[in-house]
Amino acid sequence: MGNVLVLDHPLLQHKLSILRDKNTGVKEFREIVGEISALMCYEATRNLPTEEVDVETPLAIAKCKVLAGKKMAIVPILRAGLGMVDTMIALVPSAKVGHIGLYRDPDTHEPVKYYCKMPTDIAERHVFVVDPMLATGGSASDAITFIKEYGCKSITMMNIIAAPEGIAKVQKDHPDIDIVVAAVDEKLNDHAYIVPGLGDAGDRIFGTK
Repeated sequence: MGNVLVLDHPLLQHKLSILRDKNTGVKEFREIVGEISALMCYEATRNLPTEEVDVETPLAIAKCKVLAGKKMAIVPILRAGLGMVDTMIALVPSAKVGHIGLYRDPDTHEPVKYYCKMPTDIAERHVFVVDPMLATGGSASDAITFIKEYGCKSITMMNIIAAPEGIAKVQKDHPDIDIVVAAVDEKLNDHAYIVPGLGDAGDRIFGTK
């Protein structure tokens, strides 16, 4: 079973309180999503493998560590996941970015990809699937399924806020996936919104409410 890592860093929790506030405007909300994503990326990559190299400083040779093994890819689930990408790329400029958009067919209830574009070497990379909210877990699970079709073996799901139902769904469907979140909230309401949550992340990032 994959691990669930709940990040309780004081900076993260402080910024999360601003996101939750209904009075936080679009500009500040978007900025805070980015800042939280950078802090989460920092923690989520803590166990990436490194290798030792020699670096010549102005004075001597230093034994330094650089990232080794799989390089990173970031795959936001459209559209809200886009708000998490830029600051992660700023931390890891060598990461490549894929995009996946999907909806559920109202008749068959099966997931339908309306957009999917991945780096050609995605299977060789450690993939971070990002979306601010993990609610029912349906879209996240479907997105991970589609990404695995590219041959990806190393995947981490990263969400700012999750509902217990969403975590359970991803763990059931993809027991090999690690999940990294900043908070696990109480429940989903009758409309599948996370409670207490922060509302619709996409609307609040892009100002479409």
